[in-house]
Amino acid sequence: MARVYNFSAGPSTLPESVLAKAGAEIMDYNGSGQSVMEMSHRSKWFDDIIKEAEVLMRELYKIPDNYKVLFLQGGASAQFSAIPLNFMNGSGKADYIITGQWAKKAFQEAQKYGDVKAVASSADKTFSYIPKTKPEDFRDDADYVYICMNNTIYGIADVSSCALSEPLDISKFGVVYFGAQKNVAPAGLVVAIIREDLLGNARDITPVMMNYKIQADAESLYNTPPCWTIYICKLVLDWIKEEFGSLDAMKAHNEKKAKILYDFLDSSKMFRGTVVPEDRSLMNVPFVTDSEELNAKFIKEATEAGFVNLKGHRTVGGMRASIYNAMPIEGVEKLVAFMKAFEEANA
Repeated sequence: MARVYNFSAGPSTLPESVLAKAGAEIMDYNGSGQSVMEMSHRSKWFDDIIKEAEVLMRELYKIPDNYKVLFLQGGASAQFSAIPLNFMNGSGKADYIITGQWAKKAFQEAQKYGDVKAVASSADKTFSYIPKTKPEDFRDDADYVYICMNNTIYGIADVSSCALSEPLDISKFGVVYFGAQKNVAPAGLVVAIIREDLLGNARDITPVMMNYKIQADAESLYNTPPCWTIYICKLVLDWIKEEFGSLDAMKAHNEKKAKILYDFLDSSKMFRGTVVPEDRSLMNVPFVTDSEELNAKFIKEATEAGFVNLKGHRTVGGMRASIYNAMPIEGVEKLVAFMKAFEEANA
């Protein structure tokens, strides 16, 4: 069976060369006589894998030396609790910018642990824009500012949707984290990049597995980590470096790819994007027609044609094409060709 074009928001498509390499090594990794899924996380083979993954992550993101890189479990959602438990321990206050459903969930979770304020939100327009903020919007004594984003600000950032898709100045943040299943690896891994001076202030009630200092001191090996997912992460990082060389080149590639779809949406009489142009994502492209019936028909026929997982998030409906790093330009070109044909047939 031919591979489909997978536009899922996560777990998402992976580079075919990465899948091929993982397949070739699945029975015998690097002469070890075993799969990465079987080997001890204390073995020399896996020690090399996780250390190489960190080196590549630091190189691509140009991570300063005073930041720790942690490979953790629990996904991005576990960090909704871990962040206030580790960092909201000065004034007990935190300011959140609500940019979407995940930021909303992080905000709700953080409210269990202190004085949490939503300083800005785009909920009034179904999160179709990133709310603008000014310095005076934030409390001077807030322990941190939090945003789930596709572009740069300061404080603590969940960058799951745009991880490794473009350069990011890590030094502007105290903490950057991302779930791997969108752009980096299969589900089961979260990467946290944390400035060292922020470690060591977790509340006494913080579960061991959520205490960033304990995880940092153990070099992400406090317990058995998600070994296979970290291995795939390393292969993806290798792929970015070998195919593109840098995140600047990765961004240029993603801009070219996204432009193909956005240009069509801007010219179409049937389909339209739902996010204001200045805040459009290079990774996630939500769009709709003016008819729920037509939306459903499009999703059904697209799936039958090999363009899968285009149904929008259950909270907003419509369609969403996630065109992460591993989605080839060819996949977007063929999707646009299908959308043009659908529009002509249903005009």
